[in-house]
Amino acid sequence: MNDYVSYKKIIAMVDEQLGLTELIEEHPCPNGSEWLIYQYKRTSPKIISAWRNGNKHHFILKTGKHELNLVPSLSAAGIEELYVEESNVSIIYAGLAGAGVGIELRRNAENVLNVELLEKGGGSKLGRGKVVTPKMEKITVGIDDTDTKEEGATWVLANEIGHLIEETKMGYYIDHTITQLYPGNPNKTQNCVSIALTFAVYPKYKYEIGKAIKKLLKEKTLSKKTAIAIYQGLTPSQSMKIYTSKAKREMVSIHDAKMVAMRNNIEIMEVTGEGGIIGAVAALGFSECHKIAGKLHESFE
Repeated sequence: MNDYVSYKKIIAMVDEQLGLTELIEEHPCPNGSEWLIYQYKRTSPKIISAWRNGNKHHFILKTGKHELNLVPSLSAAGIEELYVEESNVSIIYAGLAGAGVGIELRRNAENVLNVELLEKGGGSKLGRGKVVTPKMEKITVGIDDTDTKEEGATWVLANEIGHLIEETKMGYYIDHTITQLYPGNPNKTQNCVSIALTFAVYPKYKYEIGKAIKKLLKEKTLSKKTAIAIYQGLTPSQSMKIYTSKAKREMVSIHDAKMVAMRNNIEIMEVTGEGGIIGAVAALGFSECHKIAGKLHESFE
C-alpha cells in the first residue's frame, strides 16, 4: 500500500472500569477528514464523542456491538463494534464505497497488529474490516515551574520531555497543552502558564512513566520549585476542571491542589520543590480543551 494514502498511526486507550476507549487515528491527509468524523459520529451509536485535531481523529467509544444502518451520503460509514481481549483491542469498521476502502488503508499504520478484511468495499459496495491494536492507557502529566526569571521556558522543556519519553518506547507522546493561570500571581516567572503532556502508554509502563519524567526534569530543570502531577484517566473530572478554572481566576493554595489530587487519584511528585504543585495539578483540568486552557479567565477579558 502506498504510504501517501496509508493511515500513519492508530492508538486505542482503554478504561475498562468505565467500559470506554479513546481511539486516535492519524489520517493520511494533512488536515484529516472532517467528513469522516461527521459520518462516524452520526452513524455509530457506540461513539459518545468525536473530534479532529489536525489530521488526528479522536473517538470516545463504548465497548460492545451495534449493527449500523448504512445509507449513502446520510450515514455512509462508522464503527460497529469495539471489544477488548487480554492485551489487544479490536475495532470493526463498516462503510460504503470509498469509506469501505479506508479499512485496508489502516493495514500499514504504526501500532496496528493486524487488519482482517471481512467484506471488500469500493465502488457502490459495502466494506467491513477488523483492525487490531495493542491495549494502551491514557496518562496525563502536569508540569510547572521549570524556569527562572533569567532563563528557560516550561513549555519548551515539557515538549522535549515528551519526545524523550516517546523514544523510550513506553508509549506515544500525543498532546501538549499550555494552560494560562492567574496573571496576578506575584510568584510567577513571567506569563504564568503550566503544561499538560498526554501519553498513550502500554500498561506495563504506566507506573514507570512518572518516574522517568521526574528523572529527566531533575536533570534539566532550572528551578528549585519543579513538580509534576500524574492523572490516569480518559478525561478530567468535573472537580479537576473547577479547580483549573479557579486557578485561572485567582490565587489558589498548595493545600487546594493536594485536595483535588487526593479526590481524583492524582499522584503528585516533587522534583525539586513543592511550588510547582499548584500549576501542575491545574494543567490537568483543561488538558483536552486547548482553546479554553490557553485563554485568560473571562474576568480578565
